[in-house]
Amino acid sequence: MNNPRSIRIHYLLRAAILLALALYIGHLVQQDALHYYVAPKLARWIRLCPVPLVLMALSLGLQAVLGRSAALCDCEHRLPRSGLGSSVLYSLFLLPLLLGVLLPDRALGSAAAARKGLALSYTAVESRTGTSTNSGSTFTPANPYEAEFAELAGKLYAEPVIPVRPEIYSETLGAMNLYKSQFAGKEISVSGFLYREPQGAGQSAYAVSRFLVQCCTADATPFGILLEPGTPISLPADTWIEVRGKLDVAVYKGAETLMIAPESITAVQAPTTPYVYTNADAVAAWEELKEQPPGALR
Repeated sequence: MNNPRSIRIHYLLRAAILLALALYIGHLVQQDALHYYVAPKLARWIRLCPVPLVLMALSLGLQAVLGRSAALCDCEHRLPRSGLGSSVLYSLFLLPLLLGVLLPDRALGSAAAARKGLALSYTAVESRTGTSTNSGSTFTPANPYEAEFAELAGKLYAEPVIPVRPEIYSETLGAMNLYKSQFAGKEISVSGFLYREPQGAGQSAYAVSRFLVQCCTADATPFGILLEPGTPISLPADTWIEVRGKLDVAVYKGAETLMIAPESITAVQAPTTPYVYTNADAVAAWEELKEQPPGALR
């Protein structure tokens, strides 16, 4: 068991760490940088965290300074007894906090995408072939899971130029990849960061990409659409671009996927919210979004 003096020191260290966490979260909120780390549905709760963190820090600080020695103990939750044990324990909290303070707040890019592996489709099901008609295309789902994608695919196909909206980014890619053979030749407009993947001696594969975030950046998945091999691109990786071109089907790493033959690649300003998120009702979202002007793409 630790002596009262040692317990007071532990209490003060924990109070300092809690207060530092509260100040860091407050800094992220003030700088509007929470979206670099967590999804909006989680950010609204994290914004409230500084309040309980400060209250807990004050409680520990008061116990350390004013608490009676007889009332201080570590009976239920043993505190580290050695300096090494204390250093290891508190470094688990201080190291990520220190990295957060020292490193710039910015979105994930090509380096993270290369480590995680770029995904080229939101769906894990095999592509199906719809039934073509004179008035367009009918997309028949092979199972209930595909029903929403099939409905969205029909609405996307009707567009002269398919806009990939950030609000339904992954669902749009999934719907088109599910029926990739029918979407070949359709025009598309999509924005994202330029992803460059080394392919050997001087040859690279390029894609326009975004990160799909479910909860926080720890679970972020890079999604994108390949650009036609041989496309002359002088822009550096991670440049935000808007690509317009025609869709085609290509074989990439042994699997068929959609590819864009670019007609134009334009550098654009990075959006305020660089990540994309899943949408529970992509079809309804599309109906709301389709009236927005093309500038709303980003």
